[in-house]
Amino acid sequence: MSDQVARPTSDEAGPDEAAPAGPHRVRVLVYAAAPSGEPDAVATAYHRISRDLAGTPGLLRNELLRAADDDRAFVVMSEWVSLDAFRAWEAGAAHRDTTAPLRDYQRVPGPRPFGIYEVTATY
Repeated sequence: MSDQVARPTSDEAGPDEAAPAGPHRVRVLVYAAAPSGEPDAVATAYHRISRDLAGTPGLLRNELLRAADDDRAFVVMSEWVSLDAFRAWEAGAAHRDTTAPLRDYQRVPGPRPFGIYEVTATY
């Protein structure tokens, strides 16, 4: 038996455990709405972009979420290894062209059509 105690990573720390210092995974949320008469427009754009992003350094995964109370409202959630990885991709030349298919469908639920969140705890 080992005397080592497993320490949670910054993404695994529970409410009573301080997360170790260091980079946290980042989730980026992009809000979108399908136009009337085009219910599949957001999903079509999402799948095209996702194929183009396959293998992007630092991108762990992405998901298309549909609002439970509005079948035209969506959120695209992408998860990155760190804020630095996301910002490096976002600053790159391919970012704007790759994400262009979704841009016409972005909606602003608040002051901007996206959100960036660091994961500080996970259960």
